This record gives sequence, structure tokens and C-alpha cells, in this order.
Amino acid sequence: MVHVEGIPERRYHRSGPFAPAAKAFGAIPPPALVLLGVISVQVGAVVAKQLFTLAGAAGTVTLRLVLAAVVLLVVWRPSLRLDRRTYLVIAGYGLVLGVMNLTFYQSIKHIPLGAAVTIEFLGPLAVAVFGSRRWLDGLWALLAAAGVLLLTRADGGLALPGVLFALAAAVCWAGYILLTAALGSRTSDGKGLALAMVFGAAVALPFGVAEAGSMLLDPVVLIAGAAVALLSSVIPYSLELEALRRIPPRVFGILMSLEPGVAALAGLIVLHESLHPAQWAAVFCVVLASIGATRTARPEV
Repeated sequence: MVHVEGIPERRYHRSGPFAPAAKAFGAIPPPALVLLGVISVQVGAVVAKQLFTLAGAAGTVTLRLVLAAVVLLVVWRPSLRLDRRTYLVIAGYGLVLGVMNLTFYQSIKHIPLGAAVTIEFLGPLAVAVFGSRRWLDGLWALLAAAGVLLLTRADGGLALPGVLFALAAAVCWAGYILLTAALGSRTSDGKGLALAMVFGAAVALPFGVAEAGSMLLDPVVLIAGAAVALLSSVIPYSLELEALRRIPPRVFGILMSLEPGVAALAGLIVLHESLHPAQWAAVFCVVLASIGATRTARPEV
């Protein structure tokens, strides 16, 4: 989850099912919660990429979304008594969520994890600077664009399908952020997310079944899929909820901007995916642009 200035955050109450976890998290500094969430997401992506050999990219996405949907439904127990417009928002959110995950996992199938996350990060960055008339925001956008251009054109450059899938994921991430406001205004706590996750799982399911078939029911695959669901969805979501209660959204956004760098390190350490020096410079450019755009954004009024 990425916060963008001007988009309202969802409000959560400590009396909900996450209350025990929130109490345990209370002793951990909020920046540490955000960083733990970022690390959890990228470790989840590492586990997912290793699962590709058994279930494929689409099969892994399906496992992640289906199992995460089950967990969230059990935790939040959302009501189905909603008006038509709320259902449309939930369905749109779920559709974007499903396509975003499908395209991102296809991306990391072809290119290193750090490169894919760096390109995908153009989505939230575009939302942050879109419509701004300040020259400084234009400079951040140019810096990010230069970083991605450097990333894709450096020696030992990236496979085109992976880049295109990452760009598609970036577009979906931008839509995901914009739909978050609508979802938050029409649902409470995590109930809307739970229902949206069901829609997202439904989007991914046909692709996962077509690619993995009966392997989706293999015990080893199910256990690995459950790990991906927890690491990539349930754990970071819980950590971010607690962090957002105790730090300003702008600080949260700056910490989240470290995600491309963390992804590159996770890919290097666990998957042995090395980037060329120019590509590391490109990752730094996008991280710096994201931090700059978040840090200098206009305060909400």
C-alpha cells in the first residue's frame, strides 16, 4: 500500500479483529513497522518467484489471492448487504488488484525483482505528481523517467516482455491507489478489502487453473502459496495499518519509497539477481524521485 498526498487514508478502529496484533505492535516504532512490511512484501515476492517452477506465475498469483481472500474473510466477516454502487467500487478495486498481481508476477518471471519493482513504482509516483503545476514535481518525474530509461538501456538490459508487464502493473498500481479512496469512503475497516480480494482472486483463478491445473492442490504448493499470501498481503497489511495510526501519511510515503531498493537487495541476496552499476543507479534515481515527490507534496487541506 502506498499513500499519495491528496488521497484520504482509510480509518481503522482498535476494537476490530486486529486489536490484539495492534497492541503487540504498539511497542515497535512506526518506521520499523513500515520497513518490516516492505521487507515482508519483497520476501514474499522472492518466495513466489521460486514457486514459479511448480505452479507458474499465474498459478502463484491465484494461490496468493485466493488464500489471502480466505484469511481476510475469516478475520473481517464482511456483510453482503451493500448498495449497487459500493459493489461496483469493490469489483473495480478487485479487478485492478487481480490484474496488477498477474502482470507483476509475469514481469518478475522475465526480469530481476528489483528492476520490476522499480518500473512498477512509476504508478504511484505518477499519481503523486499528476496534475501538479509546480516545476519541482516536474523535476521528480523527469528524474524517475531518466532512471527507468537508464534501467532498461544499461548493458545487459532487460527483456522487453518483462518491462512491458511491469509497466502494465504500474498502470494498475496507479488505478489501485485512486480506487482506495472510493473503497475507503464506502466501507469500514478491512471489510471492503476482504470482498475486493475475492473479486481479485476470481480474476486470477482462470489463468491460474489454465497454467497450473491440479498442481494448485499439491500440499507443497499450497504451503508455499500460503507463505506468499501471508508475507505479501496479510502481514504487511496489518503492519501498515498500525503504522498509519501513529505517523503522518507523508512520513509513511517516504518510507515506502525505499521499496525498489529493498526489492533489488532481496533479489540480489536470495535469488542472486545481480544488477549492473548503471541499473543500481537507475533504482536510486526512482527511489530519490519518489522520496522527493512525497516530501515536497502540498499538505492536505
